[in-house]
Amino acid sequence: MVNNHMYNLMAQMVQEHKSLWRIKNKYMVDAEECQMCKAFWEKLADAKEANVAELQEILKDHMS
Repeated sequence: MVNNHMYNLMAQMVQEHKSLWRIKNKYMVDAEECQMCKAFWEKLADAKEANVAELQEILKDHMS
């Protein structure tokens, strides 16, 4: 069993990953005709990818 702190980190990583999936597979497709909105979604996707990567590193550190 993991403590609440670890659970929070894992839950947040799942939420970030789900959000990233929606941005890439839904929102960017819907915004295909609007360059301004597509640029926004791309920027947000980059930030989400960075969050997921950082959370993965934090979790690896806590699990070792």
